[in-house]
Amino acid sequence: MARPADCRFVHYTDVGLIVFTQIFMSLRLIEVFLPEEYQTQVEQLLTGQPLVETWYEPRFQDQVWVRVLVDATEAEAIVDQFAEHFDDVTKFRLLLLEVEASVPSPAQDEEAPAASLKENLETDLDPRSARLNREEIFDRVSGSAEWSWIQLAMVLLSSTIAAIGILRDNQAVVIGAMVIAPLLQPNMALAVGTTLGKRQFALQTLQTGSVGILLALLLAIAIGYGAPVSLESTEIASRIRVSWADGILALASGIAGAIALTTEERSSIVGVMVSVALLPPLVVLGLLIGAGFWSEALGAGLLTTTNLICLNLAAVTTFWLQDLRPRQQQEMPKAEQTTRTAYGIWFLLLIGLVAVVVMARVYDLQPY
Repeated sequence: MARPADCRFVHYTDVGLIVFTQIFMSLRLIEVFLPEEYQTQVEQLLTGQPLVETWYEPRFQDQVWVRVLVDATEAEAIVDQFAEHFDDVTKFRLLLLEVEASVPSPAQDEEAPAASLKENLETDLDPRSARLNREEIFDRVSGSAEWSWIQLAMVLLSSTIAAIGILRDNQAVVIGAMVIAPLLQPNMALAVGTTLGKRQFALQTLQTGSVGILLALLLAIAIGYGAPVSLESTEIASRIRVSWADGILALASGIAGAIALTTEERSSIVGVMVSVALLPPLVVLGLLIGAGFWSEALGAGLLTTTNLICLNLAAVTTFWLQDLRPRQQQEMPKAEQTTRTAYGIWFLLLIGLVAVVVMARVYDLQPY
């Protein structure tokens, strides 16, 4: 297929989520398909946009095929404009692809003036401009609304391994269980659905996450019923009391999970941090219930619930600070209402838990 003489070769993939390793710039390739009578409108829409390259491919089947190479931070605004102008047009299709490499790489102005460098620094430090566009973020969590047999198997396996590590008082085994626990995505998906006002998606994700938690809990109860559980185990003793440090840990894990989801700093270590706050307390809760240690189980239950609340509060707040909002303006009131409702529920639950913990300590009730 013919290309303009000044065209740059771009290698990309249509399966998405491949990290582009350019030091200063991460790129996105936007491909737009429209009936050919809309080409003039496309050209006008792209006029003045901060684009790296643009190609208008030869017409085929009475359609226009436009390729737009842009900085990742500019992709959301351009995608929103295309959707706003052409969403109701028949045969309109937009593909957003993550670029693996570009040859030559986008030119960088090495002699930029000090004022420009200052503006770039302010932009880089702005959490709203550092995140990915909402379509990529939602795509990353969209599969979390439904369980697959792989996810169910990983929940069962991670819970079994965690229970064995706790019963043996073996911290290394517990850490191994947290590595494979699929607990990051459901919590992040719930926060994304809340922030974008996708209530049905948020409720479906909440149901899915609850199934995973219930499954892990029931398995731990069965193991606790059939295996000897010792309260002298440090892995158990450290998870039957709620402290401020536990809340801070859960908040930090939620923030880290949200940042990892909305940027290209994706790492399995972040998922481990989220699992630290959820999996061990949940398994300890099940083991104690199965063994009949009801007082200690209440403490582990409070810790698990506190961590869940703090994780989701931190994630929703992080998305809000990153200005993650619905694309259509008419959806903003619904998203704001959903976010306020979620904040109200989480804060009421958190206040209730804090009140229970404080009362337990005032009346010297153990093990809290």
